[in-house]
Amino acid sequence: MKFKTIFYFQPLLLFMLILQQAYGQPVDSVAKKFPGEEAVLLNNSMQYKIRIKDGSPYVESNEVQQILFLSPHAAVYMSKYGFYQSDFQQVLAYKAFTRTSDEKKLEVSDFKTNSSKSSSVFYDDVRETTFDFPSVGRGSIGNLEVSRIHKDPHLLSPFYFSSGIPVLKSELKISFPKGMWIRYQLLGVDSDQVKFSMETKRNEYIYTFQYLNCAASKSYSDEPGIAWYSPHVVFYIEKYKNENGEIISYLSGPDDLYRLNYGFVSNINHDISPELRKITDSLTSSLNSNEEKARKIYSWVQKNIKYIAFEQGMEGFVPREASLVFNRRFGDCKDMSSILTQMMRAAGIPAYYTWIGTRSLPYEFTKTPLPLVSNHMICTIRLKDDYIFLDGTDPDCIFGRPSEAIQDKQAMLALNEKEYKILRVPAPEKTTNELLDSTWVNITADGLDGHIKQIMTGYFSMDIHTRLTYVAEKDLKQYLRDDLARGSNKFHLDSFSMGGLNKPDSFTLQAKFQLPGYAKNIDGERYLNLNLFKFFEHQEIDFPKRESPIEIDFKSVRKYITILKIPEGYRIGYLPKGKSFHNEVWGFDVNYEVKGDRLILSQEFDNDHLMIQPAQFEAWNKVLENLFPLYKETVVLTKK
Repeated sequence: MKFKTIFYFQPLLLFMLILQQAYGQPVDSVAKKFPGEEAVLLNNSMQYKIRIKDGSPYVESNEVQQILFLSPHAAVYMSKYGFYQSDFQQVLAYKAFTRTSDEKKLEVSDFKTNSSKSSSVFYDDVRETTFDFPSVGRGSIGNLEVSRIHKDPHLLSPFYFSSGIPVLKSELKISFPKGMWIRYQLLGVDSDQVKFSMETKRNEYIYTFQYLNCAASKSYSDEPGIAWYSPHVVFYIEKYKNENGEIISYLSGPDDLYRLNYGFVSNINHDISPELRKITDSLTSSLNSNEEKARKIYSWVQKNIKYIAFEQGMEGFVPREASLVFNRRFGDCKDMSSILTQMMRAAGIPAYYTWIGTRSLPYEFTKTPLPLVSNHMICTIRLKDDYIFLDGTDPDCIFGRPSEAIQDKQAMLALNEKEYKILRVPAPEKTTNELLDSTWVNITADGLDGHIKQIMTGYFSMDIHTRLTYVAEKDLKQYLRDDLARGSNKFHLDSFSMGGLNKPDSFTLQAKFQLPGYAKNIDGERYLNLNLFKFFEHQEIDFPKRESPIEIDFKSVRKYITILKIPEGYRIGYLPKGKSFHNEVWGFDVNYEVKGDRLILSQEFDNDHLMIQPAQFEAWNKVLENLFPLYKETVVLTKK
């Protein structure tokens, strides 16, 4: 592809002079500033030029990335560099090259484009073009330049300032004509470090957002989606004047977004196929209440329609006909919404196509009226005065409660062509999600043997049902052994049984085990730590280094009860004291008591949050500071 000259690059000597002046210094100093880093981004810039063409917004963008390699091994570390594109973009041109430390320019000629497996947006068919910078060595600078046309200006992507490596200069520029109104939001941790400026040139405005010396993003397994913490700009066209001087509302608020969204569902499911009508009637004709009918339909879809993400271009926006989904027996989230809505309506139940963002996104319809707010689609039904949110993609979801992924999120319901409703999906109370883990133990000549019984409700039950579907029968015992293990690595699972396999709202697991070498016998006294299951032992937060929030699956109550049968001829020589500690984030209650020949350790932990913010990290760790000494307490049994 022949590249059109869109970007202006300095000759090497001048660029290195700029590097030394603006960014500080030569390569050695940059490497000293970022010890252990293989590379840094000297420049991460995106420039959008927006104008009116044929009566509508027209957007082009130019992207530039310049990466300085600090290590002779950086070529391995930074292999498969690349950029993204979709069916809603037209890549005009791109090129990449290495500027070596000895002033040679080496062009990249081998580009590979494949579907991006990391894409999570339901409406976009994202592809990734990758390549390797040639002859990369210490002091080499990799350059990437990409120019695009954005076919639908409703779908402009956020700009992220940070990267997996440090960024010396990250910059977004937006130029747009007078008579156009651009709105923006700065989001993420440290977004106050972004400097904003505005200038006027003839008939256009230029917005500039700049972040200097942006640290490398550090990822954690329990963090939410990147949009929650990585500093970024969300911007959009609010309204504009066309060539006739008329002010056109574009994305001024939820009304504009709803008109856009409704256009994607307005032409589907005007009729129901005889086959789908027949199966709906067979499921519901003998039932009296709408709730019974809704439960039956939802269960049937969960069991019979397989979720498969199948999204490309506009197919990522428009649900397929319910009859097609029925015949195929598979579909994506929009297709699940389509068939659920159609079947519910056929049964006389008010049902609505519903757009929603999963918990990976921090945006809300009322604050950010953009398509990017929603990356998921469900069906919402109304039973009397209650709205029930049904996610067909989750085969283990309990009717009447939302899937974990959409708790506490805003949902946009399509009531009709002109009317919509924005509701907040509830987050079930902690007492509805309970894990009760009871362990009965006996002291033996070799250690301990015992019996475990776990009773799970709510999301705990849903989760284990889901997890078990991915475990082969031959691996089940080892999987449960790892899941139930307690006391020490000598834990041996003898046998197990499961109850409630056909009931996603409840689950029971029972197991027998042995724990050799656990209870120490010294001079006739038995020493035993009854804290067999230290669930929170490694849950400290890296405070104050960590900046990203912690996502918690659901609000919950955990109860761990350990019951020891006191051996004949023994009495309690030392009984640890219990303790209760609670703060504004969470807490626990630990208690020891003796009932007849039984010593009982009760532990209860409650959590009433879906996300722990950095401002709450210290309080979280304070609870653990009070808990961990209790984990070390030992019971002493003395001969009578």
